[in-house]
Amino acid sequence: MTEGQTYVPYVPADKVMPEFTVFAVILGVVLSVVFGAANAYLGLRVGMTISASIPAAVVSMAIVRGILKRKSILENNLVQTIASAGESLAAGAIFTIPALFMWGLSPNPWVVGLITFIGGTLGVLFMVPVRRYLIVREHGILPYPEGVACAEVLVAGEEGGTGAYYLFMGGLVGFIYKYLGDGALLFPTEIEWEIPGLKNGAIGIDVLPSLLGVGFIVGPKISAYMLAGALLGWMVIIPLITFFGQTVNTALFPSTVPLQEMDYWLMWSKYLRYIGAGAVATGGLISLIKELPVMWKSFRETLAGFSSKAGQVLRTDMDLSPTVLGIGVLAMIVLMVVLPEIPLGFLGAILVAIFGFFFVTVSSRLVGFVGSSSNPVSGMTIATILGTALIMKAAGYSGTTGMVAALTVGAIVCTAAAIAGDTSQDLKTGYLVGATPWRQQVGELIGVVSSAAVIGFVLIMLNEAYGFGSKIVPAPQATLMKLVIEGVFNANLPWVLVIAGAFIAISLELLQIPILPVAIGLYLPIHLSTPIVVGGLVRGILDRVGSKNPEQLKSQVEVGVLYSSGLIAGEALMGLILAAFAYAGVSVALFEAPAWNKWGALAIFLVVAATLAYYTFKKPKNND
Repeated sequence: MTEGQTYVPYVPADKVMPEFTVFAVILGVVLSVVFGAANAYLGLRVGMTISASIPAAVVSMAIVRGILKRKSILENNLVQTIASAGESLAAGAIFTIPALFMWGLSPNPWVVGLITFIGGTLGVLFMVPVRRYLIVREHGILPYPEGVACAEVLVAGEEGGTGAYYLFMGGLVGFIYKYLGDGALLFPTEIEWEIPGLKNGAIGIDVLPSLLGVGFIVGPKISAYMLAGALLGWMVIIPLITFFGQTVNTALFPSTVPLQEMDYWLMWSKYLRYIGAGAVATGGLISLIKELPVMWKSFRETLAGFSSKAGQVLRTDMDLSPTVLGIGVLAMIVLMVVLPEIPLGFLGAILVAIFGFFFVTVSSRLVGFVGSSSNPVSGMTIATILGTALIMKAAGYSGTTGMVAALTVGAIVCTAAAIAGDTSQDLKTGYLVGATPWRQQVGELIGVVSSAAVIGFVLIMLNEAYGFGSKIVPAPQATLMKLVIEGVFNANLPWVLVIAGAFIAISLELLQIPILPVAIGLYLPIHLSTPIVVGGLVRGILDRVGSKNPEQLKSQVEVGVLYSSGLIAGEALMGLILAAFAYAGVSVALFEAPAWNKWGALAIFLVVAATLAYYTFKKPKNND
């Protein structure tokens, strides 16, 4: 704690209150699996995930207060700690593992689970020694935005009101909507219009509640940047390629379809995706380079800071013991070396330990400044994979064996960095409400284990139902990692397109425009950016014309975030159910083709957008 800063936890250190209970563990595990699977679906579709901390805390409070009729803020905090680990582990998995499927391999679900389990466990264990320095000594310096926000929600719930109504209503709407659209085939969920006079120019929209919710959560600026990237790709680059191809057919890829006869979807698949990938990769590396001074300073200060051995006397200052940490880390390294299912060997294990410890330390501190949603995990993973691929190729690794080994290192480090950032936020929440650190750390490990046990099955099911790399689940980060590794080992990339994307990113940096949201919009189909910007517009209007009372406006935004989170979770859960039916060969359609046309689909999407506006603009009830 810095000089002049006072710290009074909500629950005093000497007060006994239910915390690590059977109920908290069971509910936390269930929510870990649910939010982990839902975020896997969402991340594979749009390249981003949502934090599970606040939704999980709200669900826990609704059950504890509404059904069990008891107060226990520490119990609720442990539930969100376990649940949020599932979401972070899913992010680590989906950013890397789908590349194995796109290489035509069939990874065993238990092997996928083991890879993410090792990464998640290392993320928790590496973060523990730096907790006292980052969370306690830097209190008042590192804001930890998500951690503080979650603590405020927990305290508000303890004192009356949970907001669970909005979360469940959004979940119900998303769940039913997804079935009616993609299950029953009442209406199409992807609609588009060609632009007259602009050959292969098109505007499309995936009329899905999850994308509406994402737009509200990220806000108007980020959603507008994504749409700008999409317009650049679909209204400028694709039509230009088509125009020049009418005169000179110089396709860069072997194809039975002449360039001038390709439609915009083929153009996106064979050209625009590689330009977008170059922009995303360059944006990630630029973000990483810009943060290097802060990263290095954070790394040095953190290593110097955690050497302070303030006595672990109070309950609120008890971490896992150094013996447990040492045995845990050693066990993970041994698993990586000896298990044939983990294709790393001694070199790979050493690279994981080096990159993992560095980026876990960096991630733990960086989220204290920028929050988990802005944590450049993708950039850290690209740097890890690029460095690992170069080292392994120089050491004699080649072909599929070398590529899989490099990807596995990246998957473990990516999961570790994502979990470490989440752990830091959760421990900050616990610090503010008066939780017991070692119990939260055990909770994080429980969340890692529970989510790792199912993530492999979720990925296999989604790949079988939709196919990674398709327009339904494009898996943008995993595709990017695949391209980076192939570029090192095979040197067979269409570099002219990748380099063009890189210079688009550099131009954006020179213009001081955030690169990654524009690059992601450029990479993904425009159909994903348009509904996101609708949600962003709702948030923007609320910010401008909502309540002039700051506290009231804050409550309205929280309602919108909860309702949006419900839309995302509800749709994602139904998406997983439909994928399971498709995997089993069972049809749930009520119509052979969509019964409504695209205008009907657009109308029902706007109705859902109106419900989001309705809930956010009205004054929240005192008992919500």
